[in-house]
Amino acid sequence: MKYRTIGTDARGRREVSVLSLGAMLFGTLTDEATSFAILDRFVEAGGTFVDTANNYAYWLDDSQGGISEEVIGRWRRSRGITDEVVVATKLGARPKAPGTGFVENGEGLSAEVIREQSEASRKRLGVEKLDLLYAHIEDPKVPLEETVHAFGELVEQGTVGLLGVSNHWSWRVERARNIAERAGLPGYQVLQYGHSYLRRRADLPGLVSEGGDNAAVQGDLLAYVRENPELALIAYSPLLGGGYVRQDKPLGPSFDHAGTPARLAALHEVAKDCGATPNQVVLAWLLGGAVPVIPLVGASSTGQLQESLDAVDLELTAEQRARLDEAR
Repeated sequence: MKYRTIGTDARGRREVSVLSLGAMLFGTLTDEATSFAILDRFVEAGGTFVDTANNYAYWLDDSQGGISEEVIGRWRRSRGITDEVVVATKLGARPKAPGTGFVENGEGLSAEVIREQSEASRKRLGVEKLDLLYAHIEDPKVPLEETVHAFGELVEQGTVGLLGVSNHWSWRVERARNIAERAGLPGYQVLQYGHSYLRRRADLPGLVSEGGDNAAVQGDLLAYVRENPELALIAYSPLLGGGYVRQDKPLGPSFDHAGTPARLAALHEVAKDCGATPNQVVLAWLLGGAVPVIPLVGASSTGQLQESLDAVDLELTAEQRARLDEAR
């Protein structure tokens, strides 16, 4: 395994594995015994970065979520895990009532929600301090100042280490960070977005934004991270839910554009050259780019996880990377 540091403030700065394990389906589609086995294998391989959210996975059991956090909490206690594994969680997209969703009935990012739900996540995970807490989705109904101050106060109080943001327009991230700086409060230092080798269309409406897909990495966000190297970029769904390798997993309209066939062809050529799987090449491409990215991978078995773990040591040559980058 390889490692990098996320965060700059000594109160929350952590060294984490360059591969993060997504626990979204733990306790629902992935039963607890299998979830524990995957977590065990990840840690055995040197993995130290696990990702969840307070709403995972409400859409699978008609609940408000929290099951993934509970599974991780039980795993931590049963294995005696403490600070050696960094657990990231999120709030803001938990439905207010079972049987509803975050689009029409989400909890949002008010100060009250941030205080209450961060405490609930700490209890489910069984920790005194959340290592990394994200604002899961945008909440335009709450003043940004209120959200920024509430998150910053959690760090000041010592109940949260690092702050992150996910699925926000880049201009709102910058505005939030400026508000925090002016107030002398900790701000967002970790950014989590949908990102992969195939380019995702930005013009299609997002789940909570009719003006485009604010959950996808675009050029402006990459430029922002490049100009601010203290920020860490985490890529969720880097393997597109199996879309690179499985015929029964269509890529969907977000990837229905002229560049997709050319990039798929380049990907398969490079994978053949490397003697690796397309999934492993995608992860290696993310890990070794000009803007280094931490891929967030899911797994429903230890075998699936191993494929991703093996990608950490895959080094693309300059020629292979150029072939991938230049495919249009």
